[in-house]
Amino acid sequence: MSTAVGQRWRTLRAADGPLDPDELDALWAELAPVDASEILGAWRGFAFLTGHPIEKVLAASRWHGKRFDALDDCKPLICRADDGSLYSDTKAGRGEAGLWNVEFRGEVTATMVYDGMPVLDHFKRVDENTLMGVMNGKPGVVLADGRHFYFGLEREAGAAA
Repeated sequence: MSTAVGQRWRTLRAADGPLDPDELDALWAELAPVDASEILGAWRGFAFLTGHPIEKVLAASRWHGKRFDALDDCKPLICRADDGSLYSDTKAGRGEAGLWNVEFRGEVTATMVYDGMPVLDHFKRVDENTLMGVMNGKPGVVLADGRHFYFGLEREAGAAA
């Protein structure tokens, strides 16, 4: 990743919002694809604040991040319970997910495929411990006014695969 791309990432990561989705699209285009097998482990998540409706849903669920235990054993909605513990919210996620290499915008990259709903989370590498994600799916499920939901993942300490 170039110094300029790294600086744009840090600036967007630190922004309180609202962010322009076109800026996130441009950043996504400059990041490198990542292989599904390279991202196994536990990841802490955050939303890029664009005003997308998914932001409120994740905040209400107390979304913590994602966990990729194996290519066929992934937890898309790791949330924080009232007692502070973490759990996989299979009700909201309608099950769990698998991790595949899927083409998106002309590149093959790691993609989480949800078991119970038409949702795909595509990932690209920012650095060894950071991923950018784009949630993709049908209008009315994920797409809002034709726009995707953007998020980031940071590898949790001690969570390397």
